[in-house]
This record gives sequence, structure tokens and C-alpha cells, in this order.
Amino acid sequence: MTSLRIPVPSASLPSPPPPPSLHRLRLRLSVFSSSSRTPLLLAMASSSPPQLPELRQGIADFYDQSSGLWEQIWGDHMHHGFYDSDADDVSLSLSNHRSAQIRMIEESLRFASLLDPESKRPKQIVDVGCGIGGSSRYLAGKFGAQCRGITLSPVQAQRANALAESQGLSNQVSFQVADALQQPFPDGEFDLIWSMESGEHMPDKPKFVKELARVAAPGATIIIVTWCHRDLSPSEDSLNPWENELLQKICDAYFLPSWCSAADYVCLLRSLSLQDIKVADWSPNVAPFWPAVLRSALTWKGLTSLLFSGIKAIKGALAVPLMIEGYKKGLIKFTIITCRKPEQAPDA
Repeated sequence: MTSLRIPVPSASLPSPPPPPSLHRLRLRLSVFSSSSRTPLLLAMASSSPPQLPELRQGIADFYDQSSGLWEQIWGDHMHHGFYDSDADDVSLSLSNHRSAQIRMIEESLRFASLLDPESKRPKQIVDVGCGIGGSSRYLAGKFGAQCRGITLSPVQAQRANALAESQGLSNQVSFQVADALQQPFPDGEFDLIWSMESGEHMPDKPKFVKELARVAAPGATIIIVTWCHRDLSPSEDSLNPWENELLQKICDAYFLPSWCSAADYVCLLRSLSLQDIKVADWSPNVAPFWPAVLRSALTWKGLTSLLFSGIKAIKGALAVPLMIEGYKKGLIKFTIITCRKPEQAPDA
């Protein structure tokens, strides 16, 4: 979500990420070759760099305020659920939604081919934007792996470690406050890099992806599940004004820097010579989630808890309808991107 992702519950806040918004990262890459229609990255630059200390503090404060609320209602997974595309969100119970959050983890592993019988089971995992450690504990238990989680929120790190100890997992998982853009790990440390809804928090997407690749061991799998805006068409240089306006409102509420597209991520991954890049838009499969979050915020428990949570959490709750609007209009895309680090360096 650092929690950066995230990816704490609050009856009113979604699991996803938030960083301050007063800066604009411009990943210029919507140029297509006429033959292959493949996006070509021409340049990457960030206009006026964001005030990183302010951004980090905004993210940390947001999750410090909202994590306890989220956990009370939604449990320890701070991310979307994965549903059948024809699921009726009104008829789903809270237990259905919590099961869908577990399913999101399983579907992400399946998409990355980590559930194939012949696939190598990860043994060293990093959870980038770990929230209160739901994914880390699940993955550690599933694979018998060691997992390290990082978040910008001291409240989340403390709670994640407490939950790990209470579940007898403190010898397998650990959590600390750290910046995803400057991970406190050596090169090539992990064979699974897990980023569940934290990429949207990152003010410097190229640096974010480079750090994921840096800590990945040769042959490691990288899984990025994140919020993106729609891909631009070959004739477009930017989003429409109304689209930018809507995204900016969401940024202001969730402390997010500028958004990018799935095509932007693909170009970044290709620039690092990462292999087996796969992308999918899972927006139809997460459609029931935000309406459910909104309904939970409007319950007596949600409303009373929210009033005591702090202004940042309240602003996040009020922005939930904006997220629903963005999904319905095809502007926001819930995206999964997976890839693999080469066994050998390209020039080896």
C-alpha cells in the first residue's frame, strides 16, 4: 500500500491504494506501429516531481486511519474480490465477498501459471504494499514459503506482525515500514514478487517496476494487480478532459499520483527485458466489489465507525461512487500483469 497497495477495513473504504495527487507522471507511450499495433515506448518523463515526503505521509496517514475499520467489516484482505462476471452484487453476503477476496489471490496465481502442477513453488516472497498482511499469510501457508511484507503505514505493519504471531506464522512472515521505491532488500532475493493493488500508489512507475525486477531472483515471477486507466487509441495523445477530471477527484480522495495504462506497464516491463508478459482486464470480475463497499459504509456500524476514523478515511468513503462511475464508463480498468525475470541476464 504500501499499504501502499495495497490493496484494513473500514466500512467505507476500499482496499486499494492512495498517494497524494499534486503531481503528474506522464508516461508517453501511446504510439502504435502500423503493422503490429504494438505500443512502443517513445519516452518516459515525469513532469514536476511530486513532493515525496508529503506523498508518503499522506499514504501512511490514510491507511493508519482506515485499516482498523476495514478489518472490522471486510477482514484482513485489503483488495478487490474476484467474482463471476454475471454475479449479482446485491444478493452476495459479506462471507461471499470475503471468499471472493481469497479467490482474487488464487486467480492471480493461476493467471501467472503458479498453480500448474509442473510449476516451481515459490519459497521466498515479497509482498509490496502488504496492508495488514492478508496476502502474505495466505501465500506463506499455501506454499510453505517465507514472506516479507512492506508498507508505508506503521499501524499496518504492527497489526500485520500481531496477526502473524497470533496465527503461529511469525517464523514465516514478517512486516516492516519501507518504501516500495527503495526496497530494503538485496538484489535477486525473491522468487515471487507480489504487488496486489499497490502500484496505483507509486509516483514513479518506472522506478517502481525497476525495484520489482531488482529484488526478483533469476526466473522469478512478478505479479502486479493494479488500477489503470483505459489504454489510449492510436489516434489519442491523452485522455478526455472529463476523464482526467474524474481521475483527479479520485486522486485527491485517495492520495494517488497520476494514473497510467496497462500498455504503459507493458512497455516498462519490456524495457527491462522481462519475459512472458501477460495482461488481462478483470474489470467485469470485480464489478460487485465497490457497490458492496458503499453499502457497508451506509450501515449503522459503518457510519458510526467512519465518524471516528478521521477526515482522510471519510474523504475516501465519499469517493467510492467516483470509483463506481469510473468502472461503469470504462475509464478505470482493474488490471493484472504478470511476467518473469530471465534466468540469465540478456547480455549474458
